[in-house]
Amino acid sequence: MQTSSIFREVTPLSAEDCFVIINRTKTEFTYPVHVHPEYELNFIENAKGARRIVGDSIEEINDLELCLIGNENMEHAWVNYRCESKEIHEITIQFHKDLFLESFLNKKQFHTVSVMFENAKKGIVFSQPVIEKVKDRISSLSQSQNGFYSVIELLTILHELSEDENSRILCSSTFNKQDDSSESRRIQMVIDYLHTNYQKEIRLIDVANHVNMSEVSFSRFMKRRTGKNYIEYLNDLRLGIASRYLVDSSKTIAEISYECGFNNLSNFNRLFKKRKNFTPKEFRENYSKMRILI
Repeated sequence: MQTSSIFREVTPLSAEDCFVIINRTKTEFTYPVHVHPEYELNFIENAKGARRIVGDSIEEINDLELCLIGNENMEHAWVNYRCESKEIHEITIQFHKDLFLESFLNKKQFHTVSVMFENAKKGIVFSQPVIEKVKDRISSLSQSQNGFYSVIELLTILHELSEDENSRILCSSTFNKQDDSSESRRIQMVIDYLHTNYQKEIRLIDVANHVNMSEVSFSRFMKRRTGKNYIEYLNDLRLGIASRYLVDSSKTIAEISYECGFNNLSNFNRLFKKRKNFTPKEFRENYSKMRILI
């Protein structure tokens, strides 16, 4: 399976800049699904009904939107969909991924920011109360002329966002092909086993035996480490892989279903609809309309 080339944005951020801010009011979203190496914090207001696309996550947004993308291969965009507003306000902040050195982020005072940057590899959307809390600071930052204090202010905003307990990760790991380096050796063994065998029938006892645990202990372990039970985790993994096939291949939906370990097409369609809010057919059609190949 090969990933199609998509629009790769060349941002105005130079090597000498810490970050760039683009503050604009517009009548519609016109930029295609794209990727770029810079981290991007995107604030949008007055665009209720527009759609956010981040990897295999496609969601309708409300009047306030704030999202952080931190992955050079993460496809993302916002599109009009149901948005009727002609005064969409958008503030985009882009900064180099090495703006804050790893040795800096490893200090305990910046632990939450470091975790947030790791999660941003799959895209993060922040909760409404936290957006309300930082939106004036983002607006002020977009008008600031003091470079040094602007960097301090950006770090302060990022710290506020990193403490949002209700933020959500958007893209599934399997769609984005990201390994979670923070997982323990045992959970990584589980992930590797599931990635290798997802096309087959994998019983809970098979995975439990693979990591030398009883079924009961393994079930508790999975829930504690992933927040999901074993079946939920396996289904999400398979659906993420299926999403990538829907985007990058011409295989039929039935072929994708069986290749991803679903032996029942109806069950695959039902689970996909529940997880993605679209049927596989709708997901493929929506993504093809919003994606520009080069």
